[in-house]
Amino acid sequence: MTIPVVWSPETRRHDPQREVWVGVPTEGTEVPARVDQIVETLSGHPLVGATPHDDDVLRRVHAPAYVDHLRTVHAAWLRGPYDELVAQSRVVPYAFPTPALTQGMTPTPAVATHARAGEYCYDTMTLVGPGTWEAARAAVDCALTAVDVVTGSRPSGDVETPTAYALCRPPGHHATREGYGGSCYLNNAAVAAQALRDAGPATVAVVDLDAHHGNGTQAIFWERADVRYASLHVDPGAGWFPHWFGHASETGAAAGEGHNRNLPLPEGTGDDAWLEGVRVLAEWVAGADALVVSLGVDASADDPESPLLVTADGYHAAGQVLGGLGLPAVVVQEGGYHLPSLGGLVAAYLDGHRGGVGR
Repeated sequence: MTIPVVWSPETRRHDPQREVWVGVPTEGTEVPARVDQIVETLSGHPLVGATPHDDDVLRRVHAPAYVDHLRTVHAAWLRGPYDELVAQSRVVPYAFPTPALTQGMTPTPAVATHARAGEYCYDTMTLVGPGTWEAARAAVDCALTAVDVVTGSRPSGDVETPTAYALCRPPGHHATREGYGGSCYLNNAAVAAQALRDAGPATVAVVDLDAHHGNGTQAIFWERADVRYASLHVDPGAGWFPHWFGHASETGAAAGEGHNRNLPLPEGTGDDAWLEGVRVLAEWVAGADALVVSLGVDASADDPESPLLVTADGYHAAGQVLGGLGLPAVVVQEGGYHLPSLGGLVAAYLDGHRGGVGR
């Protein structure tokens, strides 16, 4: 059994160039070369081109007004004076209508594009450029095509498999229903989970292996019992993004109470403790009918974006554990920013997942 790799060259079009962190412009790490590194390393897997899908699932996962904003905001930015005044061709928010500003009052929608940006973006790190919408929308098509492969509505050549890998870029698990941040714009994993639900499985589990908590996925399914969210990540209480979310006390609300599980880990956690967490989460979601894996490989020892120390062997073993659940699975790419090791880490997980199926 091989695992189809669903991808689109359009995902290369997003080029943030830089981030703004604590007021300082820094070189971007979520770069187009991530796509090429992964595709080249996974050359032994069948490549499946993403096919266009309509916005039905996307607009049920994300607020339609937010989708429209992300689609149009860069063009609006270019019509403004920002390139001439500050030589800034990317959309960068500078003010945010948080409760500290609104104080219970109903704000009037802003007129200026640089203010409207802060209505939908919650950090200064996540810039919108000329190809951002096209890349993020192509990543959604990658996720939806992977669901099609797994559910049988899209043939994958001569390969029959209950698993498909969606090479989504930019990543998505920090994107909430109504906004973006953390280098994420549209929530690919949430779209995949919703599409799987639409295809028939009564319960879908999302297991998030990224080094950072997927606050966006958690938020989208916070009050739902049909999608269980489980995340293993560096402890936000130690000062790591997304800071306010990702704690063990967050278990869901309303119908979703008890259907959210977070396992925050201390800095320096390596394979043994990390894999024990994967096993705990796998056991917790074992009763689901389908699986989405948010595969961030930034928990690796070489990655500059986290203090976790997971190895390629650890990712391979995690794949065995989650593949061993025997569930139809869509593996969605999230983080992973050390280019020399990126493709190998993804391959290690997929090889483990493939080997775990049927064990």
